[in-house]
Amino acid sequence: MENKSYFSGLFSGIKSLCTGLKVTGRELFTKKVTERYPENRKNNTVSERFRGVLAMPHNENNEHKCVGCGICEMNCPNGTIKVESEMVEVDGKKKKQLVRYIYDHGSCIYCMLCTRSCPHGAITFQPEFESAVFSREALVKQLNKPGSKCAEKPAPARPAVAPKPATTADVTTPVAPAAPESDDKVAKLVAAAKKAADNAAAAKVAAEEAAAKAAAAPEDADLKAAADEAAAKAAKLAIVADNVAKKVAEAQA
Repeated sequence: MENKSYFSGLFSGIKSLCTGLKVTGRELFTKKVTERYPENRKNNTVSERFRGVLAMPHNENNEHKCVGCGICEMNCPNGTIKVESEMVEVDGKKKKQLVRYIYDHGSCIYCMLCTRSCPHGAITFQPEFESAVFSREALVKQLNKPGSKCAEKPAPARPAVAPKPATTADVTTPVAPAAPESDDKVAKLVAAAKKAADNAAAAKVAAEEAAAKAAAAPEDADLKAAADEAAAKAAKLAIVADNVAKKVAEAQA
């Protein structure tokens, strides 16, 4: 059993050694490419996706897209970006404006969290690789140019609303005149009078029932008090019904 384990490990090691020698032998006969830098600096090119240095593009009017929101600074894991902004008043409204955009190239890890989180696409990585300097202070740069400002977004054009074509129903069908406000008021008073009359009638029936119970048991003080309360409520609701009825009569006159 031990011999089997020994020989299996030996053959596994020889196999891995041969695999490595195979790769080495293949590269031994591969054509070599030598970049003669910096002699070929003018002809030397790098990939477009190469992350060399962070930059803030400006247009021909020295305008950029940064609004100074500071989202890139919050998402930077190394504190590479410092956004200095101030509040200014434009057309009577307060607005944040970029003052200085500081980028420390020496601490950047090229993670692209800043460019991906920027809501306006104001910053981007450029494929520059010649960034060697003699001091770390020279790696701290201000990305916004002196005198630059944020480009104003053009107001979106509102689509024209086409006029609604006239239909046959709109032309031939006469429109009924709106009911006068007084008729609506009278209708509401009539409904209120009916409701008040119904309440008064129900209260009168309840008062008569309470009076009958009190008469059947004259020694019960609670029944007598309930009958008196029901009678008072019925009288009050009757007065309310009469007043509403009078208002209806005056409105209909």
